[in-house]
Amino acid sequence: MFERWGRFVVNRAWWVIGGWVVGALLVIGLLPGLSDITSGDQGSFLPGSYESVQAIDLASTAFPEQATSNAIVVVKRADGGPLSEADQDRVGALATAIGGAHIAGIGQPLTGPQAVAPNRLVQLINVPITAALTDSQGQLDAVTKTRDAIAGDLAGTGLSAGVTGQVAQVVDNNDTFNTAFAVVGAATFALIIVLILVIFRSPIAALLPIVVISVVLQVSSNLIATAGKLFGFNVDQSLQTLLLIVLYGIGTDYLLFLLFRYRERLRAGADSKAAMVDAVARVGEVITSAAAAVIVAFLVLLLATFGGFGSLGPALAIAVFVMLVTGLTLIPALVSLIGPATFWPSKAWRREPKGTAFARIGAAVGRRPAVAAVASGLVLVALASGALLFKADYDFAAGFPSTTESAKAAADLERGFPQGALDPTEAYLTTTDGSGLTPAQLEQFAAAAATVHGVGGVQPPVTGSGGTVARFALLLDVNPASNEAIALVHDHLRDDLHAAAPPGTRVLVGGTTAIYADINSANNRDLSVILPVAALLIAIILALLLRSVVAPLYLVAAVLLNFAATLGSAIYLFQSLAGRPGVTFQLPIVLYLFVLAIGTDYNILMIARLREEARAGHEPRAAAALGVRHAGPSVAAAGLILAGTFAVLALAPVSFLQQIGFSVAAGIMLSAFVMSMFLVPSLTALLGHAAWWPGRGDVGRAGTAQAPERVRSASMP
Repeated sequence: MFERWGRFVVNRAWWVIGGWVVGALLVIGLLPGLSDITSGDQGSFLPGSYESVQAIDLASTAFPEQATSNAIVVVKRADGGPLSEADQDRVGALATAIGGAHIAGIGQPLTGPQAVAPNRLVQLINVPITAALTDSQGQLDAVTKTRDAIAGDLAGTGLSAGVTGQVAQVVDNNDTFNTAFAVVGAATFALIIVLILVIFRSPIAALLPIVVISVVLQVSSNLIATAGKLFGFNVDQSLQTLLLIVLYGIGTDYLLFLLFRYRERLRAGADSKAAMVDAVARVGEVITSAAAAVIVAFLVLLLATFGGFGSLGPALAIAVFVMLVTGLTLIPALVSLIGPATFWPSKAWRREPKGTAFARIGAAVGRRPAVAAVASGLVLVALASGALLFKADYDFAAGFPSTTESAKAAADLERGFPQGALDPTEAYLTTTDGSGLTPAQLEQFAAAAATVHGVGGVQPPVTGSGGTVARFALLLDVNPASNEAIALVHDHLRDDLHAAAPPGTRVLVGGTTAIYADINSANNRDLSVILPVAALLIAIILALLLRSVVAPLYLVAAVLLNFAATLGSAIYLFQSLAGRPGVTFQLPIVLYLFVLAIGTDYNILMIARLREEARAGHEPRAAAALGVRHAGPSVAAAGLILAGTFAVLALAPVSFLQQIGFSVAAGIMLSAFVMSMFLVPSLTALLGHAAWWPGRGDVGRAGTAQAPERVRSASMP
């Protein structure tokens, strides 16, 4: 099938390229952009069965006129001293000036003696954000214009002010993400160009993935946005950066798989067009199977209860599918037209290298497969032991630069108020029979809530919905975004507040900390479901590709072990050596996406080559040696580039992106250089013909070896 497809693409290359250009222009020009479905609200990713979401729904009904969130202006003396009476009057004038600016999307700013810290080091101005939750741009503009209104107003007063709060943090973090995207994009381009220049010594080969994948990135983004609009899902702010890394990583992989096989066929004497047809015939099945495994693994995320993961899966699946289509159409069409000039000015493509490192590695694996299997297995097991120490870190704020205005203002706020004042936990008290709440019930709950462990203060209640619902702002005595606060809510604070409800009432606990506590529960559930389902589906794809039951079992086991080893190495580095409280809670899912799913690519490429060498008439150990010799360069080059593209995330000024960058890069290197280069070939050699049971995948279609020309082209030196 792939041979016929390759012949069609090569013989109609201009038609294929023209169709791509027209299609890309239509998609980019007519469909919406990714920013239209981007959300920074983590609560919007949880289903309605979680209490924090039920609290949001109750609040929207009981307090329809309430602000969706608050911007908090933190005012202090520039010299760090306590605020005088005159200073406090000046803060009041600032609040009036902000209100007088008539900024769209905010309510009347509030301050006063109650907003002055007990130690008088800071005073707060509460600016209600009235822009709708669905109007994310309106919320961001409200904070930006509030900052503009403050700028210069305090000149010469000895006072300084900064704006913080959730929306203000999003404004600052958007800038950080944009910076990360620019830095990562530039570093990715440079890395791909340099590495391909080193591999092929050709500027054409180096620039080809940059040009092609840039178009694919934009087309994929618009298709994802369209799907989001049609099916009603949002995506996280980090998706744009992840898309860039994924597409340039796997896109370059697919290009390398084709170019290495294309060069191999040119060296064997085939003409340019025949060489590309053969490359598509041989590698097309590998690319399609690898992409199918990745797409299936991504789509399994639809089983996640946390919508942030559920929407990430189809978004990345769409991107991988577009890249697969590109790898089977546009790339072979372009290379077939360029011909051997793809490798210009190098002449190395004309001659077969002798005595390469991969030939030596392959020979060693073929001679002593048991030693290779045990050594590589022990490396992975040793690293995997670190996974037993896993702790999730949900503190996003700590992962962003501390130099932003919102971060500095938050630190100033904590000089005078409980840490939870920045983002109070919300307790909604409501009657069970729909009657109005009594003053005695309000006082009883407020007094009980103040005694709950972890609560540093309780603000006066605000009643709504005809007096049947009251909102209590609880100021935690720990940072509300910290792991300690999330554990506090998850483990007992929520239950303690439920128990404190007076007879005839019930309590729903909401707020940012409660949302992350629910994300913790959703995350644990999702991992327990997603990993086994994905492993099963990948095994099925491998079984269909290899017509075997045995090989998929040890291939999937190897990938799962590699996943655990990658997670363990990250835990050893960030928890044990760097002393962080944990690794970002997103890390297991991200490693699932890029190490378990994409790492399967290298297994498929290697096992397909092992099968090809076996079909050419070689015994299992010789087939393992030849498989490593010929597939090793492709796996190594693709692994280096994919690992490198993730490693550049270490340049991003965001901690969780740095963790993801290191961890995925380490996982890809383990996939390419330990699992695929040593563990899989050695196990296949040890199992011999049994690896292909119950089929006869290691036997040529004629029942013996393939054509003598194929044997000679694959023979050992």
